[in-house]
Amino acid sequence: MIICLTSANDSGGEPDSSRLDRCLLGIAGEDSRALAELYDCTSASVYAFALSILKNTQDAEDVLHDCYLQIYAAASRYQSFGKPMAWILTITRNLCLLKLRERSRTADIPPENWEPYLETCESASPDDRLVITECMKLLTDEERQIVVLHAVAGFKHRETAKLLELPLSTVLSKYNRAIKKLKNHIGKEY
Repeated sequence: MIICLTSANDSGGEPDSSRLDRCLLGIAGEDSRALAELYDCTSASVYAFALSILKNTQDAEDVLHDCYLQIYAAASRYQSFGKPMAWILTITRNLCLLKLRERSRTADIPPENWEPYLETCESASPDDRLVITECMKLLTDEERQIVVLHAVAGFKHRETAKLLELPLSTVLSKYNRAIKKLKNHIGKEY
């Protein structure tokens, strides 16, 4: 299980970029099946990322919904640079920041709000569920976002730094600290 904490490629957590590009091209052509496929491939990562920022399940669900509406509206303008997930999570991040500005919420997530979602989320693998659950319990907000982006969504550390507007060295140190924290916790429980 700990392998999934070090590489999204080992856990199968990163959606295939060419597949996502094909979905976005299909969405631009108003193919509803392409939107459904994109949603199936990416919704767990989008929701987890939104939840890690907003710390409120209702707001994260709103952002999830709004993200796919924006993707549908903007797909015709999308230009592939080989990183469609980065484009999707940038939309998610911008919607989260807008939501935070609107509501100015900073409350912690009660476990009863996010645990039922993880149990019923078919697109999240058991490894993804473990990472998300442990992140929510143990990590700071920033650590949680960095781990979710890297281990669940499959971003490289440099991409995570750019998305979160942090220095690469900060992302690397916080990621390593967070992984060490998770490994120590998992080692104590198992």
